[in-house]
Amino acid sequence: MNRILLIGRTGQVGFELERLLPSLGSFQAVDFPEVDLANPDSIRTTIRAHSPDLILNAAAYTAVDKAESEPELCHAINAAAPAILAEETRRLGSALVHYSTDFVFNGETDRPYTEEDTPEPLGVYGRTKLEGDKAIQSSGARHLIFRTAWVYGRRGKNFLLTIQRLAGGNKPLRIVDDQIGSPTWSRVIAQATVAALKKIHPEPAGLSWDRVTGLYNLVCGGQTSWHGFARAFLPAGLPVQPIPTTEYPTPARRPAYSVLACDKLRRVFGLSLPHWQDALRDCLAAND
Repeated sequence: MNRILLIGRTGQVGFELERLLPSLGSFQAVDFPEVDLANPDSIRTTIRAHSPDLILNAAAYTAVDKAESEPELCHAINAAAPAILAEETRRLGSALVHYSTDFVFNGETDRPYTEEDTPEPLGVYGRTKLEGDKAIQSSGARHLIFRTAWVYGRRGKNFLLTIQRLAGGNKPLRIVDDQIGSPTWSRVIAQATVAALKKIHPEPAGLSWDRVTGLYNLVCGGQTSWHGFARAFLPAGLPVQPIPTTEYPTPARRPAYSVLACDKLRRVFGLSLPHWQDALRDCLAAND
C-alpha cells in the first residue's frame, strides 16, 4: 500500500484515520469540495488523479432525518458514489475500505445481528447505505466494509456532543430509553481499521486481500440505550428522564435494537474492540 487516498478527512472517523494513516504509507486526504461525492465526474477525476493502491471512504450522508426529504442527494452520496468508488478500485486493481451502518436493519430482534442476517432498512438513510454496500460487494473489487453504529467523538455532530450541550441549558433532559445499541468511539473505529489493514500482506506471513475481502461488523462491546449512554457521561446529580420512542417522534424511524455481533472480526483479524463504557471513559479523558 504505497499510495493511500482518504476521502472524508473532516468527518468523525476520517479525522481519526488521517492521524493514523502515516503508519501504513504515503497518503493523501481529501474532502468536499476537493471531491464531490454527489458528482460522479468529480469522483472519477479525483481517483484517477491519485491512482491509489488503497482508498478509504470515510464520507457519507449521515443526516438521518433530513434524508427523508432529500432522498436523491442521500442516494447519490451513499449508494451511487460507493458504486463508482468500487468500479474505479477494480479498474486500478486497488482495494477499498468503506463504512456501513446498523440502520440497514429493522431492529425487530432480540439478539446481536451478524453479517449474514438479512437487512431490512426502515428509512432512506438505511436503504441508501445498504445499496452502497451491495454495489461494492457485487463490483468484484477487493474491499473491506466495516458496519458500525452509534458513532460519537469529541468533534463533529454526534449524540455525545449534543447532549453535553443541552445539559448546559435550562430545559430538563428527556432521552429515549427503548432503543438499544453499542456506542462506538470514532477513534476506536479508526484504530481497528488500521490494525486490520496492517495484517493484510502476502501470505504465508499475513492475510491476503482475497481471503479477507468482505463485510465485517465493527462496534464496541456491550449494549445500552440512549438514556443509559447519556447517563454514563452526564453529571450524577443531573436529572435525565427516560422516555419511550413514541414520545420523541422523528421523520425517520430508528431500529429499536441494533446491536452488532463482531465474532467475524475477531475470527479473521484477531481484533476485539473495547467495551463501550471503557471507550467512553478514554474518549472523555482524551485531550486531543
